[in-house]
Amino acid sequence: MANEIEKYLKRLLEGQRDGCLEIKRNDLAEVFMCVPSQINYVLETRFTHAQGYHVESRRGGGGYIKIVKLGVKEDEDLLTMVNSTVGKMISQQSGEGLIKRLEEEGFLTKRESILIRSIIDRNTLVLDLPDRDLIRARILRVVLISLLREDL
Repeated sequence: MANEIEKYLKRLLEGQRDGCLEIKRNDLAEVFMCVPSQINYVLETRFTHAQGYHVESRRGGGGYIKIVKLGVKEDEDLLTMVNSTVGKMISQQSGEGLIKRLEEEGFLTKRESILIRSIIDRNTLVLDLPDRDLIRARILRVVLISLLREDL
């Protein structure tokens, strides 16, 4: 169900000229015949800042959700975004969200995305937390910055 809600919201968002979608949470829950908390789950896991979205949510009166697709326009913004998103440590979910965003925006190919995902996977980095998130961040940062450099 979460995948379907995500696809639906992204389709609606693509249809917006300004990259901004406003929708009532209850209306969305009605479309998918689910409880509003399932909508919240999708927003919290599939529409994060790392994935290129800003979400505003207001409760009460049926509540509304505002989703804004964030864009990256300049190389400097891109490198800044990578550094700020990755930080000192990063979870697998956040790392994959960043990779997905960069692929969707055309900065990474599908093949590069698959390769990077396999490199940062918890089954590849067989370490205990927090060491795994620390090593994942270091690897992800150096790989992305290397791939995104303009001078190659």
